[in-house]
Amino acid sequence: MEAHTHMYPMPSPELSGKRQALAPAIGSAFRDFSRQVFAAGALDAKTKQLIALAVAHVTQCPYCIRSHTKGALREGAEENEMMEAIWVAAEMRAGGAVAHSVIALETMETAASVQPS
Repeated sequence: MEAHTHMYPMPSPELSGKRQALAPAIGSAFRDFSRQVFAAGALDAKTKQLIALAVAHVTQCPYCIRSHTKGALREGAEENEMMEAIWVAAEMRAGGAVAHSVIALETMETAASVQPS
């Protein structure tokens, strides 16, 4: 695989350290929150990582996609499970556009009813 340039900066200990230094209490709270969210509970850790992977594709966050792909693998997810989760995300994102089309359709009808003949 050939090397490629990145559109987004690669995470680094230096950048993470700067983020932490600029808002230490918030950074610590976020890390604690994240640990709690991804800990096994009613949902196991693998399921949570698959959900996060799907959501990362909907939010289109490259950092989250990388992180939760690795997290899902670490929790025992198979590649086909991850791809199915990504397809669910794709359907949900497309479904939102289809569902919201009723706004445009209703607006078309309203606009047509107020236009002079």
